[in-house]
Amino acid sequence: MLTDSFPWLTTTFALPFLAAFLVPVIPDRDGKTLRWYALSVAIADLVLICVLFWQKYDPQLATFQITEKFTWIPQIGVSWAVSVDGMSVPLVLLAAFVTTLSLLSAWQVDRKPRMFYFLMLILYAAQIGVFISQDLLLFFIMWELELVPVYLLVCIWGGPQRQYAATKFLFYTAASSIFILVAAFALAFAGPGPITFDIAELGLKNFPLALELPLYAGLLFAFGVKLAILPFHTWLPDAHGEASAPVSMILAGVLLKMGAYGIMRLNMGLLPDAHIYFAPVLVTLGVINIVYGALASFAQSNMKRRLAYSSVSHMGFVLIGIASFTDIGINGAMLQMISHGLIASVLFFLTGVTYDRTHTMTMKDMGSIGMFMPKVFALYTAGVMASIALPGMSGFASEVTVFIGIATSEFYSAAFRFVIVFLGAVGVILTPIYLLSMVREVFYGSFYGSKEVPVCDITDPELREDFIINQAAVCFGTNCILPGEAAFIDARPREIAIALSFLVLIIGLGCYPKIAMQTYDTTTVAINQEVIDAYGQVRPTSTVGMKPLSPRPFAKAIRLAESDI
Repeated sequence: MLTDSFPWLTTTFALPFLAAFLVPVIPDRDGKTLRWYALSVAIADLVLICVLFWQKYDPQLATFQITEKFTWIPQIGVSWAVSVDGMSVPLVLLAAFVTTLSLLSAWQVDRKPRMFYFLMLILYAAQIGVFISQDLLLFFIMWELELVPVYLLVCIWGGPQRQYAATKFLFYTAASSIFILVAAFALAFAGPGPITFDIAELGLKNFPLALELPLYAGLLFAFGVKLAILPFHTWLPDAHGEASAPVSMILAGVLLKMGAYGIMRLNMGLLPDAHIYFAPVLVTLGVINIVYGALASFAQSNMKRRLAYSSVSHMGFVLIGIASFTDIGINGAMLQMISHGLIASVLFFLTGVTYDRTHTMTMKDMGSIGMFMPKVFALYTAGVMASIALPGMSGFASEVTVFIGIATSEFYSAAFRFVIVFLGAVGVILTPIYLLSMVREVFYGSFYGSKEVPVCDITDPELREDFIINQAAVCFGTNCILPGEAAFIDARPREIAIALSFLVLIIGLGCYPKIAMQTYDTTTVAINQEVIDAYGQVRPTSTVGMKPLSPRPFAKAIRLAESDI
């Protein structure tokens, strides 16, 4: 039983953060001790988080819970304030789970392992810190802390264009995050009452619309870059294309969700009046992301870049759900964040598995590997089925929920809803086309239907000389690799265990999404009700796609008010 007097939530951040600084002094020669140490720390923190939330978190409460607050800079009201609610609990669990498995997937890292595991543990802590911060300045610090390890992990352990991709990622995200700092100070010093950066206290203030609108726009830009909203998405394909598989798992599985979390936590939670005016913009951007990401995926010959544009497409559903003004819609947005975090992580992990064997990300150079690696093929196909929203998988539950949310919204005109649902459905139809074609090309390629092992036509002089000596080569489509350079085997037990860990949760959420929804439903409903109340006061008359307010959305609020009386 966890005692109430100990700062357990702070410990979930401090454990990986402090453990990272022991990495440089741990005796180790080949990295084996370090990888066990890093994995043990990650597992310990994941277990602590699960036990803490099981014992201390009440999903029936919409308020912040497990609050720990220590004065930091009292002159300007800055505190070390951490807490969780229904919005942050599932994302903390997602971050801990994905990062732990990404450490397990990095089992064979042999280049500068000491620095690698140090950065991974810092990144682990920073992700937890973002989701548990209740102080806006602390939130900004954690947001910035996460950037440095990602930059170095891509820059040092990435592909041929790693420095360009890492610099682009850092420039986009660091430059845009300035707006978070500006908004934090503006909100802290504006409005009645004492200066405070506490998100819970800021939520009780009423800010003028003239202030909310520019702050909302700035925060939307900052979080939109992280969420890869068009046209601020171009860093994502480059970063994914060059990052190693463990880093890509975190990029797609967790970091994209930080952007959506920021929009829900700050834009919706603190600036509900401005959200009314920006909601149609979010819906429009969401459907553009869905269609554009799907179409752009067709043009990608690199596996990781195709999956990156797929992420751009799938995150569009999150934007639509956030701006739907319905309980089911915002719940669907949260479920899509969790679902996509799991699906994208397993797909990028298995893409890394294929790269370990083939040493290439070009799909046409991988033809026929399905004949040699049937287990990898089966696992990859299962992940793709989840991504194309196959019934029984989490992707289906989340996308259908978002569609229902926007289609039944009382706040948009019928014509606007029809266009959004239609274009969203187009994106859903395109998804299986570009993903299944990728599976066919990667695992069978030009040798689809043939049982003969392809013969390499070696034209490279150096490779030909080695081939003459070794008398053997491994062929994947048009790509030739010497046996000593390719781990020409099917999925190992460790790799199967990692993939199944994701797939079990994906199928579990698909069959019974209430497992996740019950952890955040109370919080998301309360936030949506605040926005609905704001709509009743603001009532925008010139916002494209929105229609005059009807009394139906307020039936629940009226019943609650009458019951209190």
